[in-house]
Amino acid sequence: MPTTLITGASSGLGAEMARQLAARGHDLALCARRTDRLEQLREEVLAAHPGRRVELRALDVTDHDAVPAVVEDFRATFGHLDRVVVNAGLGKGAALGTGRADVNRETAMTNFVGALSQVEAAMAVFRAQEAGHLVVVSSMSAMRELPRSMTTYAAIKVGAAYLAEGVRHELHGTPLARTVKVTVLYPGYIASEMNDQVASSTPLMASTEKGVRAMVAAIEKQVDSACVPPLPWAPLSLVMKHAPLGVLKRLV
Repeated sequence: MPTTLITGASSGLGAEMARQLAARGHDLALCARRTDRLEQLREEVLAAHPGRRVELRALDVTDHDAVPAVVEDFRATFGHLDRVVVNAGLGKGAALGTGRADVNRETAMTNFVGALSQVEAAMAVFRAQEAGHLVVVSSMSAMRELPRSMTTYAAIKVGAAYLAEGVRHELHGTPLARTVKVTVLYPGYIASEMNDQVASSTPLMASTEKGVRAMVAAIEKQVDSACVPPLPWAPLSLVMKHAPLGVLKRLV
């Protein structure tokens, strides 16, 4: 059975990915800061799928010594890791220069430096195994610069995506390119604990189940990249990338 490691698995997209991948036959390596939530998720998954194996570890991805230790511990426990999903993150943000540099710095440390630690740890395992699938969860906000509270978040999500793209670029044309796959996901509005305060007022919001179903389908196909759900986000990505700034400003 394939073994998938998911960071930030205690709630939201990470928890729903665990449920859906377990239903598809995956064993799970789940980590997050909130281990009580992980325990509840494990009980839920095993009740629905008694044949699955679910291992848990506490992990704060901003503890940059702990990240490789936990990833290696999972690899040793299972004997291998088929996939690592870099999912843990924050949705905090403030307009630059408005006195909340602490909020933007916290998001940067978690969503980019934390992602860097996760990609480093995953690729160390995949290089040793000469096989694996790296999945980085970016965001549709990475398609274009965004204003106000989204400025830092969007910039960081570009950086997270480029970590994965850089790995793919490096591997292209090498023997490892056949056995180490890289996927970048660009989720649009998908309901989760991170955005529950604005979910009811945000247009185009997909349910957690529907949005994650699109994410899992892209993961299983090992596509290079995907806007998820594909509709409306794949065509909207073109609008976001190419619309004049005045038009974009009215849209966001």
